[in-house]
Amino acid sequence: MIRVLLVEDSATMRHHLRESLAADPELEVVGEATDGGAAVDLVGRLRPDVVTMDMMLPTMSGLVATEHIMAEHPTPILVVSSADRQELFSTYNALAAGAVDVLEKPRGDASDADWGRRLCSAVRLVSRIRVITHPRARLDGRDRPSVPPAAPIDDGTPAQVVAVGASTGGPGALTELLRALPPGFGPPVLCVQHIAASEPFAVAFSDWLAGQTGRDVAYARHGTLLRSLGGRVVLAPPDRHLAVRDGVLRLSDGPPRYSCRPSVDVLFESVAAEYGAGGTGVLLTGMGRDGADGLLRMRARGAVTFAQDESSCVVYGMPREAALIGAAAYVLPPARIAARVAELQFAGGRATGGRR
Repeated sequence: MIRVLLVEDSATMRHHLRESLAADPELEVVGEATDGGAAVDLVGRLRPDVVTMDMMLPTMSGLVATEHIMAEHPTPILVVSSADRQELFSTYNALAAGAVDVLEKPRGDASDADWGRRLCSAVRLVSRIRVITHPRARLDGRDRPSVPPAAPIDDGTPAQVVAVGASTGGPGALTELLRALPPGFGPPVLCVQHIAASEPFAVAFSDWLAGQTGRDVAYARHGTLLRSLGGRVVLAPPDRHLAVRDGVLRLSDGPPRYSCRPSVDVLFESVAAEYGAGGTGVLLTGMGRDGADGLLRMRARGAVTFAQDESSCVVYGMPREAALIGAAAYVLPPARIAARVAELQFAGGRATGGRR
């Protein structure tokens, strides 16, 4: 049985959650909390396998409760939240603090027909994730990661574009990576972040990431010249593949890769073909293997490639696959990856001396 703790202040919504989960014989609700403080206490006493977490709670918010849980009793947390803008930003803060996925609350329209099935599926998925302890109070910028001194580099092709892929746990890792890049970093950063949520959640991600990092962040537009994007962070839009061809951003509705659209592999393969040794590839935390083959393609074309290390990953899935097939030349935490990536711009060379 997968033991679930429900955290929700609305009696109507708690009833809906309880009934939906009861339809799956392998899911068991072991407790309910109506505020964040009670949720933290119950997690410590009941040790559930999964917590479903509302964001807007009395006394202690869902975000603060998530921070406490991930610092004291790390447990897979599924945020169940509405698409209200204030709640969206709290949701992304919770994902950066260690929550592993998000499911939008029922909308009251035809899309609700299979909501219960999607809830059960999401609970099953997050229950399989090995979560790690997250320090609290990291999201306001007071405790930004320290960047170690740069290691020696060799002369080589300067970085022209940085391609980044992330999935589960990605908002936090991507925030850490971008915060650690120096203010004058010039190459554009193209990102694929898997977000298993509705379009309102996904669209708000760019605003949230810009606020967290102080960088110019926007969703990609088809036909944009890459040379016009210096220093900007460009995200793949919801449900669209992002690629580069002939120096231009291309968006497409092509078939999913490893059930993913946007796909990290699609981005990495296009950067490998377009820029060769002028590309830099970074694969961050996530479940599955999307991005591993594309990162290997980049490395084969002369690009410098990085994968996030296991100790800093929420889910050591995608980076692990990349390391196993030799796609990642360097395996490091996000802040140290950022330091090496910065070397490639400012010194115009290829990094050396990283842990392989």
